[in-house]
Amino acid sequence: MAESNMDPMARPEQISAFAHHRITVLEPDLIRVETSETGEYTDLQSLVVVNRRFSPCPYKLEFNEKYIAIITERARFYFDYKKERVTEVETCGKRISVKKEINLPGTARTLDFTDGYKKLGHSVIGEHGVAVLIDDSILIDERGNFKKRRVKGIDEYVFACPGRIRALKLLYRLTGKPPMIPRYALGNWWSRFYKYSAEELTSLMDDFRSRDIPFSVLMVDMDWHWTDVKKRFGYNSLAGSYLFQRGWTGYTWNSELFPDYRKFLDEMHKRGLMIGLNLHPHGGVRSFETQYPEMAKRAGVADGERVPFDFVNDRARRDYFDVLMHPYERDGVDFWWIDWQQGKRSGFKGLDPLWALNHFHYLDSDRPERRGMILSRYSGVGSHRYPVGFSGDTIISWRSLRFQPYFTASASNVGYTYWSHDIGGHTLGNPRDDELYLRWIQFGVYSPILRLHSSNTVGSKDPACHPKTEREAAEALRFRVRLIPYIYTHNYYNYRDAKPLIQPLYYKHTEREAYTYKNEYYFGSELIVAPVTHKADKKTGLAKIEVWLPKARWIDIHTREISYGGKFTAYRDASSIPVYLREGGILPLASKDQRDTANPHRIELLLNPGNGKYVMFEDDGISNGYKTGGAFTKIRTAKEGKILKLTLISYGDTEYIPDDRAYKPNILEGEWSLKECIGATEKDGWFYPGPGQTTLVWERRDAAE
Repeated sequence: MAESNMDPMARPEQISAFAHHRITVLEPDLIRVETSETGEYTDLQSLVVVNRRFSPCPYKLEFNEKYIAIITERARFYFDYKKERVTEVETCGKRISVKKEINLPGTARTLDFTDGYKKLGHSVIGEHGVAVLIDDSILIDERGNFKKRRVKGIDEYVFACPGRIRALKLLYRLTGKPPMIPRYALGNWWSRFYKYSAEELTSLMDDFRSRDIPFSVLMVDMDWHWTDVKKRFGYNSLAGSYLFQRGWTGYTWNSELFPDYRKFLDEMHKRGLMIGLNLHPHGGVRSFETQYPEMAKRAGVADGERVPFDFVNDRARRDYFDVLMHPYERDGVDFWWIDWQQGKRSGFKGLDPLWALNHFHYLDSDRPERRGMILSRYSGVGSHRYPVGFSGDTIISWRSLRFQPYFTASASNVGYTYWSHDIGGHTLGNPRDDELYLRWIQFGVYSPILRLHSSNTVGSKDPACHPKTEREAAEALRFRVRLIPYIYTHNYYNYRDAKPLIQPLYYKHTEREAYTYKNEYYFGSELIVAPVTHKADKKTGLAKIEVWLPKARWIDIHTREISYGGKFTAYRDASSIPVYLREGGILPLASKDQRDTANPHRIELLLNPGNGKYVMFEDDGISNGYKTGGAFTKIRTAKEGKILKLTLISYGDTEYIPDDRAYKPNILEGEWSLKECIGATEKDGWFYPGPGQTTLVWERRDAAE
């Protein structure tokens, strides 16, 4: 479930038990509060919490007739006897009331058929630094068995963290770190709910390549298996169930569409594509499936009787993986899309089958040589352990697009940092709106995952099917590939330092605008993105975007427009959305000819001249070696007057860096002349570092700032 140093048993010296309540001081800014009428408490892990073994933390208790004060070096927590909970926290000179309503928004299970706003759950980050996490989830014993909570009472965690990243660090310590996903997943994904044949998909992927549109992941929706089960097999069991009759559940390749599925998988891999298949496991295994004889034998069911879906039973779960999943993985299936839409009932009362599917599927996929990955819906706090998140079947509308930047950024407040949307929208709405299609893709470029997807009823998300914006859409997909060195690095920082790729502005700024400009967000440490979510003016062809930036010198990386912060109105044509590089910012991009997700041989460095530092991370992109190693390239800029100096040095497991790696600095403001090059050779504007440090020095030759 979590990394090996996780332990749900808190240190005894951090626990204080009284008549009907128990308080555990985990950190100076995090405590656990339990109440119980019987005086019984739990030290088992839960579906949410996997670790309470934090470092020793000094504290003291003060008592009066109304409350207990739990005093640490960072906060005072006031436990009210009458209300049996912490009602106030004093931190940073403020005394703040504690209730879940003070938590900033988190995320939601799904955006299925959402057209605009959807109510979000609570997070572990409070606007004023205090938040509460209530854990009423099922318990898991030492053998991995699910257990009901024996006694009624409160089990909650109170955070007193003015720093947002600090709150996430504590959340990840408590519930487990977000693992890195494979590097290939950061490229473009092609997906469509459509009855493709192997020949059609192969032709489509070749056509994309001929048009210079790069994809790294191919999702094959449910029609990879037999779906017309009544027509083909005469299967009429459970006639009242729409899902059963449509054949949503299936495990046997459709041999009419895929006559040789192994060859198909091999051909896709030869083209550099990784393959994910859609699953709706609710229906179990029925008599027409290829795997039925073996599954029926193992389950001990009568011939012809359905083998039920059961993810609570250990043996049934092992059979599911051994017979249904692993053979296809050996044939070339790289990961699974768990498209669970069948409710929350399972074989263990209160256990959400979606949580069980996410948990066990991810654990099964995660191996030392191959890091795990699934695509599935959110199943509650702690779901960040099981990336990637599938946000569901949204309506194709400007309202849906307008909500998604805010939705994606807010999810970071609960550590859920790998949302994958149906870019372009899934169904209904206006699928022929080429402008909407383009702006959705441009947002997708600056989101955790860019996965094109649509229903079979609304047409293709192929840029060629949107002729008014085809050129700009294709260029945006190419630029996404260039961003991968930057995105991959920040996914590593999310794992290591609890710094999500996408962060709301209020993670770094306290101004009111950091909260009111909800659709702006930090994309990594260097960029602020303001997506276009309204139609352009018909007369000018320009979209209008209201922007707020903190006081500094910012440069739009696409237009090179300079802003010094504050509120202003930006206008953009179809070619770009506002993306601002901070002063001193360093943005590593793969070269313009890069079309795959591999560690680039050539990297362009976009520079906003100033004083800055950036450390890029690289590894093999697929194994779990990132937990102990990897290659780092430290890039620094220093500006004094008209002189700009850049230094660059690599360290760590540098074998991951291509031997012929070259860099091309691109200073976005002003005209500069190279005055000095130390530790590198130059050819056609590219600098090839030698061993040790590279230093480049420029002098500005145009007018002074």
